Amino acid sequence: MSLNHGANLYDLSKKYGFSKEEFLDFSSNINPLGASNAAKDVVIKNIDQVSIYPDPDYTNLKNSISSYCHCNKENIVLGSGATELISSFIKTINPTKALLLSPAYSEYEKELKKINCNIDKYYSKHENKFKINVNDLVNHINNNKYNLVIICNPNNPTGFTFSKAEIKTLLESTNTFFMIDETYIEFTDTKAFSSTSLVDDYNNIFVIRGTSKFFSTPGIRLGYGLISNTSVKDSISSHLDLWNINIFATLMGEVMFKDTHFIENTINVMTKERDYLFDNLRNIDDLNVYDSQGNFILCEIKSKKLTASELRDKLIPHKIIIRDCASFDGLNEYFFRVCILKPEDNRLLINSLNNIF
Repeated sequence: MSLNHGANLYDLSKKYGFSKEEFLDFSSNINPLGASNAAKDVVIKNIDQVSIYPDPDYTNLKNSISSYCHCNKENIVLGSGATELISSFIKTINPTKALLLSPAYSEYEKELKKINCNIDKYYSKHENKFKINVNDLVNHINNNKYNLVIICNPNNPTGFTFSKAEIKTLLESTNTFFMIDETYIEFTDTKAFSSTSLVDDYNNIFVIRGTSKFFSTPGIRLGYGLISNTSVKDSISSHLDLWNINIFATLMGEVMFKDTHFIENTINVMTKERDYLFDNLRNIDDLNVYDSQGNFILCEIKSKKLTASELRDKLIPHKIIIRDCASFDGLNEYFFRVCILKPEDNRLLINSLNNIF
């Protein structure tokens, strides 16, 4: 298991002599359109609020999230990024036996190991195009009596996504807690795939989201969790620091979740560009390309002309960075992932890949 979450632009800049800004980073999965202008403007106009404490109840921020996610504001827990909430939730419920849907983000396993939890993995399989049958998963969970099941939805790096109806089936057909990481859900049809509206009706689900990817704000460290299980929610909250969300993250959050122009434009651009990358990657005979509902696409070099690491090395001198996926448990050295960038960048990637293959 690797704890590498993507390219280190600082190291690559030193090694190749390019500035960080020159690289086209297809490995990071962050919205290339940048943050909401309305959210940035509110910080600029309220810069003097650096001298005051945030509202300890974060009332306006929670109202904004509640409206955005279609859930009760009383069921919202705020965190300094999604990773803090992953850690806090796992420590709180303290499972003895957990199931990870794999391949997956390494942080889940890291946190489970801290509490000495027994970890099983349910692999999405290459031969099934990384798709998972929900009924088979239900049977596996019930046969093994897990305390916790962790699902990244859409899955990173495969792109497979359970529908909201399928998540509902899991909640109703098993006797376990589910942690659903929706880091990438906003890049797709949330009405069909998001579980946020289920939180108010089911007490065995914890939905986690961050603002780093879709809202392109990794620097403000704002994450939020949705849970109606009062005892778990109160326990998580009791271990979080007072004022754990800084004033500028608060101000931006109050605005960007309501910025419908930004949200709709991002979805339109990313959907169009995802379709472009799908079509053109699939035209490269050397590649298998897998369906994705995220803002990234998993590819496999089926011809084995070169490894993903070798492909990455060939692209870096052209200031292009892809994600070698060999570090993901369940994938091999021929898998790589590309995220969706701006139209001109995506076309440069396709031209570069065509020249290599």
